[in-house]
Amino acid sequence: MSTRVFDLAVIGAGIVGLAHALAAARRGLRVVVIDRDAAANGASIRNFGFVTVTGQQAGACWSRAMRSRDVWAEVAPEAGIRVEHAGLCAVARRPEARRVLEAFLSTEMGRACRLLEPREAAEKVPLLKRDAIAAALWSPHELRVESREAVPRLAAWLEAARGVTFLRSALVKDVAVPVITTTRGPVHAGCVVVCPGHDFLSLFPERIAAYGLTTCKLQMLRVMPANPSARLGTAVMSDLGFVRYLGYAELPEAEALKQRLRAEQAAHLAHGVHLIAVQSADGSLVVGDSHHYGETLDPFAATSIDDLILDELDAVLDLPGRTVSARWTGVYASAGDRLMLVDSPSDGVRIVIVTSGTGASTAFAIGEEVISELFGSTTGGVSA
Repeated sequence: MSTRVFDLAVIGAGIVGLAHALAAARRGLRVVVIDRDAAANGASIRNFGFVTVTGQQAGACWSRAMRSRDVWAEVAPEAGIRVEHAGLCAVARRPEARRVLEAFLSTEMGRACRLLEPREAAEKVPLLKRDAIAAALWSPHELRVESREAVPRLAAWLEAARGVTFLRSALVKDVAVPVITTTRGPVHAGCVVVCPGHDFLSLFPERIAAYGLTTCKLQMLRVMPANPSARLGTAVMSDLGFVRYLGYAELPEAEALKQRLRAEQAAHLAHGVHLIAVQSADGSLVVGDSHHYGETLDPFAATSIDDLILDELDAVLDLPGRTVSARWTGVYASAGDRLMLVDSPSDGVRIVIVTSGTGASTAFAIGEEVISELFGSTTGGVSA
């Protein structure tokens, strides 16, 4: 790459990095994105592609999810990204779960959502097992994209339509603004945003170590219904999600549900299993997931964990003859005391890590906040 001077260098081309590139490009800034890989292959594509608003922690996280959903809705048609379906049907299998949903609806986050009785829920999502439903929460806010296609298309659109430069297969060895030293030569930029995902050692390891981060491994599956034309129509969650997603789990009414789940589904809780099911264009369902934490996690998927995920799927959806067509694992950064972090090693440099597995749901808003802080509330150039 010939020597060019950029306003911003983004290190990392996952969804968090692309979100910062988008926010900067919308201001008319000159942006370069540097990534060690030739194509996206990490956590940003090993997920549901589920832009989740309802259930995110009250306050900043929920607000960021709402804003990020809006950005997805704006960008998807421009970038040729298909929205597979919208909304969320959060199914309560137990009366304790129903009470959590009722309490949720009384909060600010419940606006535009409504409680469905079992018959109405089954009419909205015909694949639901009617005898498994105590009630359901319907949310119109969510969007679902096919992340393994959406992330590359977003990057290609940023390059072609927004003038963002991409330097791939390049490892960043040092950041000393205005010079970023890479294995493909120096890059010059006035500001730098480092989005390392779960790589805590390559850049600013001492700064990152201060936050006590760990990694989370998840297992996911692609499930093919016997009838591929059977449509889910929306995302589906269940009781186990109400004790993991903080927007529900932090409500006082969730305690009774937690106690019952400890008695009835202890193995699911022990392995961090909850249910999200979303559908792809070919009729297959992306289903998951589990959560295991540690410094270095093995890359192997356990059949016993997949069986727990499928157990919850089969308790909620009527899918006779379904088969598993693919299985995979993913890894993301995690922290016990925060959902994301922004660190400032020096003027003009920011480290940004989403530590809660919510990158697809919150990154666009985080990118806007960080770019605004770096460059001010207004910047000369093109606005979107």
